[in-house]
Amino acid sequence: MQSLIPKIESQLSSLSVPVALQLPDGREVSQDGARVTLAFKDWAELAKLGRRQIGAIGEAYVEGRVQIEGAMRDLIDVAVGLLPGNPAETDTGWWSRLQRRAKSRGSHSLGKDAAQIEFHYDVSDDFYALWLDARRVYSCAYFRSADMTLAQAQEAKLDHICRKLMLKPGERYLDIGSGWGALLMWAAEHYGVDATGITLSKNQHAHVQRLIEEKGLQGRVRVELRDYRQLDNAEPFDKISSVGMFEHVGSANMGTYFRKLHSLLVPGGLVMNHGITSGGLDYRQLGAGMGDFIEKYIFPGGELLHVTHVLRETAAAGLEMVDTENLRPHYARTLWAWSDTLESRLDEAREVLQRSGGRQGENAERILRAYRLYLAGSAMSFEQGWISLHQMLSTRPDGQVDARTLRGAQSEYPFVRDYIYSK
Repeated sequence: MQSLIPKIESQLSSLSVPVALQLPDGREVSQDGARVTLAFKDWAELAKLGRRQIGAIGEAYVEGRVQIEGAMRDLIDVAVGLLPGNPAETDTGWWSRLQRRAKSRGSHSLGKDAAQIEFHYDVSDDFYALWLDARRVYSCAYFRSADMTLAQAQEAKLDHICRKLMLKPGERYLDIGSGWGALLMWAAEHYGVDATGITLSKNQHAHVQRLIEEKGLQGRVRVELRDYRQLDNAEPFDKISSVGMFEHVGSANMGTYFRKLHSLLVPGGLVMNHGITSGGLDYRQLGAGMGDFIEKYIFPGGELLHVTHVLRETAAAGLEMVDTENLRPHYARTLWAWSDTLESRLDEAREVLQRSGGRQGENAERILRAYRLYLAGSAMSFEQGWISLHQMLSTRPDGQVDARTLRGAQSEYPFVRDYIYSK
């Protein structure tokens, strides 16, 4: 193992942030002015650092086999410098694709999807409330101007989606994966729609039910604990949104998902898919072990597709894409805002998790460590372009070539963008 030390010292010397290493035998290898300290309890974990297995080091930190001290932003700079290459470039051979497809098919039954959503979203409402905005919007914000706060940018995002969908009073509107209800409430209160949300999270469902009662929106807003595959096609909706949801669908089920959207949408209606997409054409998760880390600790069953693959499935289901917008750097800034807030409230977060009981209480420290790495690491990944965020607006053409102001539109979409931005 002694030959490993010079190799690691060489790796550290090229980093922009100075690092100190505490070795298993008690020795310390330190650079001048070290801002990050990594303390290893055994040589096997140190060897993973030598092999630049960033995800494995993250797992060792979560499990308590490695201790990390220093600001999270500095740690992420260290991680970027230690990566062996672009983690979006992974194996794309036919056997790897076949394995991923088989795994996807086996990971997205009704029962497994419900369990996977519960694993993430039902950690603790109070925990999420510590670092999200007051509306608990858990998706990419929209910084219309650089001086916006996170809360302002989240409201801008809610309105951006509603304006893209051209919501009008009395329209039947469906939000798939409605979270803590921010978009449902915004659409009902500001655009007068008849809103239905669905979620697989029991915590989120209970929270939205309370909001509906508090705001007196019974009869005009409802939320159901239901999988998208269980929705009835008999009464289609005028407008549909899906925010941060299709990442959980699975590549094997993407065709089923978009065909369901088609059947739930009235002819001429609009549907917005807002979700994380991959930065590489042919991979499903980040390399260097980072994707494995997310799968194990944060989003079991989550899968990412490149935007071109998503749009291919959209078209195959009979939906026409009319507008696609890339919000990648907006999500980087959103995640850094979440990360910075969590970092400033670590003691509170730990106490909240410990009080939660069950899995959360027993594993409070592990969950907190995992989320610290997840938020900051995801911010880094969006900044670097390894993953992205797209809003994809589509229509279900109604076949009426002469029915609109612009001949051939076949939907409510005006085929100009002015309506999104002009008041």
